[in-house]
Parts: sequence; C-alpha cells; structure tokens
Amino acid sequence: MDHRLLLMGDAAATATEPPSLSGFLKIEHIAGKSVATRVFAKYPLKFLIPLKAASSTSDVIWIYAITYGGGYVSGDSISCQVDVGLGCTTVLTTQASTKVYKSVEGKFSEQLLKVKIGSEALFALLPDPVTCFSSAKYKQLQTFSLDKQANLVLVDWLTSGRRDCGEVWAFESYRSTNQILLDGETPILLDTMQLDQGAVQDVNTRLKGCHVIAMLVIYGPQLSDVSKQVQRKVKLLAGDTLKIGIRRRRDGTRGPSNLESPCKFFASCSTFGPSDCGILVRLAATKTEQVYEFLREALTALVPLVGTLPYIGK
Repeated sequence: MDHRLLLMGDAAATATEPPSLSGFLKIEHIAGKSVATRVFAKYPLKFLIPLKAASSTSDVIWIYAITYGGGYVSGDSISCQVDVGLGCTTVLTTQASTKVYKSVEGKFSEQLLKVKIGSEALFALLPDPVTCFSSAKYKQLQTFSLDKQANLVLVDWLTSGRRDCGEVWAFESYRSTNQILLDGETPILLDTMQLDQGAVQDVNTRLKGCHVIAMLVIYGPQLSDVSKQVQRKVKLLAGDTLKIGIRRRRDGTRGPSNLESPCKFFASCSTFGPSDCGILVRLAATKTEQVYEFLREALTALVPLVGTLPYIGK
C-alpha cells in the first residue's frame, strides 16, 4: 500500500507546539477534502498517513498512531491533541496491539489524548487492543470535546496479556478513563475502568475465563444508522447469551449455569446524552478474534462515512 510518513523533529516542536505534547494533529477542509494541515510527533510517537486507506470517493483521512517498539516502556508518557475541523472526517487507528511493558521502579506508562470535534465533523478512534505485560502499570485519559452536531465513534479495549507465555491478567495496574464533553463544557459521559491486583483476589480470579474487555461508544446525528445496527447486533447476542446461560439440570429442571461455565461472549448496551442519542456498548469475550468479528459486523454501516470496513483483515 502506498503511504507517506509525516514526522516533524524536536526543533519544529519547540517553535510551533507546546513542549508537553508528544503529538498534534489538525484536520481541516481544503478544496472539499479532509486534510491534515498540521502534523507533529516526537519520540516515542509518530504518525503514518496512508494515501489509499479508504475509497477515493470518501472524504476521510485515516491516520495511524505508532510507537517505537510497538508500545510503552516503563515511564513513557505520551500526550496527544487532535483538532478536527468543521465537516471533516478523521479515523485514528493503530497497526497492531499496543504493548505495555513491565514497570520499573513502580513507574506508570501513560497516555493523554484530547480531541476537539467541530460541528458536522466525524472522529473515529479505532485502535487495536492494549496488551499489558506482566508487572506493567498503565493509565490513560481520553477527553473528547464535541461541538453541536459533532459525531464520535470510540473503541477502547484490552486483552489479558501474553497467554502463550503464561501471562493472564498479570499486570499490576490498568486504568482507562474516557470523558465526553458537549459544547466543550457539559459532561455527557464519564467512564473509568480500573483493574488492580488485590490482596484478596487478583484480576485473573475476578475475570475467570474472560480474556478481552471492550467498550464501544457511538454518538452524533450522522451515526443514527450505525447506532441502530449496533443495537440490533447486541440484541441478537444478548438472546444467544441467554440461551447459553440456561442449561438442563440433572433433575430435568432448567436454570442458569453461566456462573459455572467460562466466559464466551457477552454484550450489553445502554444510552446516554441528550435525548439518549448516544450508545455505550460493553463487551467481554474469551478470544480477541470474537471482538474483532463483532466490531466488523456491527460497524458495517460506518463504511459510507469512513471509506472502508473498520478492522478489515484483523
């Protein structure tokens, strides 16, 4: 695939961007197309902008966020800001799972992401999952400020670790916070997931049989068809989960058995925001491939907007 790599050095960063930022993206409409008019990244972050990531008839720009070494080493702190202008469509994604390596001297690896989405604009954050290695400590804070008529698709998920190496929920600490602000100040969603190794029960014991946890958020007037498709998918899955959870006992009666069986795939959906126009989907699965499959099927209605099927080939 043809691609270009846009990377600015530290000298340019000092002149044009706040020193605290690891990355900055500004997307504007130029000649009727969504274009990255300002792109900055410094170690350990860089951005890759493919020329042919989507259909040529789609007004969308796809951007891949990449870290050297494929993840975060102990003490890494990445702070990124994205400004999506009026009517622009932007997809920010990754090439593979983001690895978080073991903590040294108790240091956290952290990511701070701030996104401003203009009116009638669409921003889709579609990363691969985070994978925390044994003894890792990771935290992230993602803030999305939406103008009126702005649109957001957000995927945030993690896996249990390197299962082939015997690491299952073996990290020390994981914390992910997502907050959505309407008109830049009114909070309509605040969600935090924190997993710490407890003195009584470790994370693996509490999440027995589950190896993937995911969250999908959809909000905005342009995404009503996408929301409906996702809700239909979750409803079908909920029905299948209920059937799986009911088993015939030895005495011939029927009752719940899901507490005794390992996690397979579970999905739930709730609404939020003004007039309940946003949806929040939570997923738990045994295999990463199950979540990839769900996202591909649930987000097919997004194709006309972003030019290709999300997570295709994953």
